Amino acid sequence: MKNRVALYLQDAHDLRDGLDYVRYAEQKGFEAVWQAESRLVRDAIVPMAAYAAVTEKLKIGSGVINNWTRNIGLLASTFLTLDDLAPDRIICGIGAWWDPLAKNVGIDRSKPLLAMKETVTVLKQLLNMERVSFDGEFIHVNNIELDVVHGRKEPRNVPIYIGATGDMMLEMSGEIADGVVMNYCVPPEYNLKALELIEKGAKKAGRKLTDLDLPQLVVCSVDLDHDKAIDTTRELLTQYLAQQPHIAKASGVAPDIVREIQSILGWPATHEQIQKAKHLVPEELIHRITASGTPDEARAKVKEYMKNGCTCPILYPVGGDVHLLIDTFAN
Repeated sequence: MKNRVALYLQDAHDLRDGLDYVRYAEQKGFEAVWQAESRLVRDAIVPMAAYAAVTEKLKIGSGVINNWTRNIGLLASTFLTLDDLAPDRIICGIGAWWDPLAKNVGIDRSKPLLAMKETVTVLKQLLNMERVSFDGEFIHVNNIELDVVHGRKEPRNVPIYIGATGDMMLEMSGEIADGVVMNYCVPPEYNLKALELIEKGAKKAGRKLTDLDLPQLVVCSVDLDHDKAIDTTRELLTQYLAQQPHIAKASGVAPDIVREIQSILGWPATHEQIQKAKHLVPEELIHRITASGTPDEARAKVKEYMKNGCTCPILYPVGGDVHLLIDTFAN
């Protein structure tokens, strides 16, 4: 059986280059492409539609959108539309977002678990072409449905994956989601605790851990020059550790390192600030929480994540030659 492998695209590449990357990944036996949407830089839906239009078999996932900024009716109709474009190839990856970004755009992420549960519950019902009334704390809909007049009226096969990092979100994801997108910038052994929590949630719903798909984002910097690959990752980690505290916490980085990096980086961080702070990221950390180095080194590290429960690595090409990364993991 071939290894499952997926590509993760964020905002570092020109959008049209992304179309070439996904076509190439499909040719090389990749299973899926996931498009990020985290900072205020690139929306996920527009690229997903473009990727769907230029591929035939590749699954297209949102990796991940948040559950706060799109009204539930719009969210359901968006994924219905994507499924019209690429039937049975769309995955809705959704996460709880993070502060301070959410707060800075006027969103109060109170009760993130309940908000996510309501979103997933109603979204599933709408994509199942049910007529829905729901009066929750976050979602209020009255007698609505996806009122398709022209086109397919049958329930849509759009699995919902939750991007979860914290313990309670991992557990709830096991209970209500079709899959969990496990986070990146964590050591492979982080997965063992995550799997226990997901399994605990799955049992609540009368399911087994194996009933869920568990892909995982993996930062992957591949270069024939080992040192060059490491330096590229160091720049990325500098920004992530400063701006996404939940990732820093999960990766076990010493708080004083994080604070020192944060004292140098502004928001948004400039290239100069990243260059100034990057020496604070130790090489040992890069090897522990990313797949960086030569093709052989990157493959060996990805295998560690798979041994620890990841069902499909979602490889995030940091800088460098994306075609080389695809070739490195081609089936």
